[in-house]
Amino acid sequence: MARTDLDALALDALTLEQKAALLSGRDFWTTKPLEQAGIPSIALCDGPHGVRREAGGSDHLGINDSMPATCFPPAVAVGSSWDPEVAARIGAAVGREGRALGVAVVLGPGVNIKRSPLCGRNFEYYSEDPLLSGVLGAAHVAALQAEGPGASVKHFAANNQETERMRVSADVDERTLREIYFPAFERVVTEARPATVMCSYNRVNGVYASQNRWLLTDVLRREWGFTGVVVSDWGAVQDRVAALAAGLDLEMPGTGGAGDRRVVEAVRAGELDEAVVDASVRRVAALTARHSGVSGAFDADAHHALARELAAECAVLLKNEGGALPLTAGARIAVIGEFAVRPRFQGGGSSHINATRVDAALDAIRVHAPDAVYAQGFSLDGTGDDRELREAAAETAAAADVAVVFAGLSEREESEGFDRETIDLPAVQVELIRAVAAAARRTVVVLSNGGVVSLEGWHDDVDAVLEGWLLGQAGGSAVADLLFGVVNPSGRLAESIPFRLQDTPSYLNFPGEAGHVRYGEGVMVGYRYHETAERPVRYPFGHGLSYTTFATSGLTVVRTGDYTATVTVTVTNTGKRAGKHVVQVYVATTAGPVRRPARELRAFAKVALAPGESRAVTLPLGRRAFAYYDVPLGRWVVAPGDYTIQIGENASSVVAETTIGLDGDPAVPVVSLDSTLGEWLSHPHAGPALLKVLTTGRSERPAEHDADGLRMASSMPMGRFLTFAGIDLPRETLRELVRLGGPAA
Repeated sequence: MARTDLDALALDALTLEQKAALLSGRDFWTTKPLEQAGIPSIALCDGPHGVRREAGGSDHLGINDSMPATCFPPAVAVGSSWDPEVAARIGAAVGREGRALGVAVVLGPGVNIKRSPLCGRNFEYYSEDPLLSGVLGAAHVAALQAEGPGASVKHFAANNQETERMRVSADVDERTLREIYFPAFERVVTEARPATVMCSYNRVNGVYASQNRWLLTDVLRREWGFTGVVVSDWGAVQDRVAALAAGLDLEMPGTGGAGDRRVVEAVRAGELDEAVVDASVRRVAALTARHSGVSGAFDADAHHALARELAAECAVLLKNEGGALPLTAGARIAVIGEFAVRPRFQGGGSSHINATRVDAALDAIRVHAPDAVYAQGFSLDGTGDDRELREAAAETAAAADVAVVFAGLSEREESEGFDRETIDLPAVQVELIRAVAAAARRTVVVLSNGGVVSLEGWHDDVDAVLEGWLLGQAGGSAVADLLFGVVNPSGRLAESIPFRLQDTPSYLNFPGEAGHVRYGEGVMVGYRYHETAERPVRYPFGHGLSYTTFATSGLTVVRTGDYTATVTVTVTNTGKRAGKHVVQVYVATTAGPVRRPARELRAFAKVALAPGESRAVTLPLGRRAFAYYDVPLGRWVVAPGDYTIQIGENASSVVAETTIGLDGDPAVPVVSLDSTLGEWLSHPHAGPALLKVLTTGRSERPAEHDADGLRMASSMPMGRFLTFAGIDLPRETLRELVRLGGPAA
């Protein structure tokens, strides 16, 4: 039986060399066993939307073959479902397959924020919003781990690009980390308790994440209470001893014992406390209790059907002019584009799944419309004459009632390991769409892409656009179900679609230079920037159409505490089809001393309604829904003031709102001689006392003259102001002022 807890006696029985050996991989995917201590070897493998269990050679880029497994919709699609149940059902199915394939830890999900649409790995991440990412990630982890294997939430932290990913320093201020890049991890850790957290490759403010004690110990363990194993991304460890001291337990993959020897040497030289080694050994030993032997089997057909069902929840109907969709089976349909027969359904790199089967959209469409005709339109491998293919496609489209063009990006355009240089579709595809739209009576475009693509240059020429993202192995059938109305589209954008790349908030700072990437946009990421700067987008965060219509009414907000409330709104399906609507609750405020986004998503729920059905939806707003992170105070603060609770059709369109007032935290700011004169004067205790000292004996000067002078000097640090103004305060007076401005005042 595997030992799950090493007591002091058992730990003392191990040599330092044995303990150090447990803290790195045996090979690429497995840990080292220690039979005398009852510690088995366990297997870790890539995920998160499927199990990539290596069958032969080992690699971390999806190059070698892996055992067949179901490729479920990747995170880019799941994010647009806005449905934690979708994330949970995928997590549970991946857990079952992991157990059947003898996997103890499935690496994923990735909850990094989509800072820029150019990130080559955006297909593995859920959203540009931390709440949406965190809720979906927590649902995935909890469901996966309920099946036995552990999860590994990744990549911690500020890993938002592939360019120079193994050494770039993400330079991010603490408020931005706390409000944008940490919350998804925090929610997964505190609510779902993942078995492992994977550190990222990059540096964070100059320190490698793998050896960043503030990240791995102060925040992750002490603040969030994480008790599991911190594992390195594969090859992320720069200095094994520094990483271990910072809180990184398990180095992967194995390094032939080099790291182990360095740990032993450091302990014996007094550079590393052996107690640090012991703590990591206990955590790794506990991890090996996760089942690692083959157990049971999975039903490949049932999981394929599940993948099809869930994929249909994820696609977003962006445009549907004149009821172009759904299609009717009796219509003459032209299917155009090589993606219809060679589907792009997953991303490239370490999450590349060897799918059990793959549905092509053309085959699925012909189930509904057997006479649908096909034209290649363009070539994915560069063969063929582009002009001839385009002209043939236009001729085919002209003879049809509706042309359905399948366009998107290949793995050459986006994959792990590199970032994109543009958000444009390949020019040959843009030319094809325009030619087909000019020839066809109606044109529908179905997109397959892992990151946002521009719709400019062709959007206004077509009648409907279905953003399919990457939908997994059953995506072709799911798309057909959506096109023909078997399933009503219910996806909503989890990221903004800009008019231009230049309109995105990180444009001037991505991907950085000279080894650094500056997060100069701060908390203004995604829709937070677009709404605050009033920079329009083609389609906003939260946008998505349906084949039915919904109405929102009866918004009420009830305070349930000093800093909490509940929001209730009634949603009615006013159309003739059953459908699903996403209730989006935003909070808007200008309260507090920091710049706040125009609005921020603070709660959401997806609700299914029959035609004519109404339902009241109640959602809680906790303290964090109203708070900002105060860096000087080192904690979350609710500022006194008004907070407007908004129901958004999307992040740009508010359909109902109401305002409540909050008294806010009674916190008194702390000032010192480094604080500005203005901060001193605004302090409730020290301010009046200081003003009295400064104005005593100056009655011969007009009061407004003193006020103007103090205002001019308000930005000067207090100590410098006193020196500059020639004010020599008695030591006891200065000591009393500092006391009044201190935390105990």
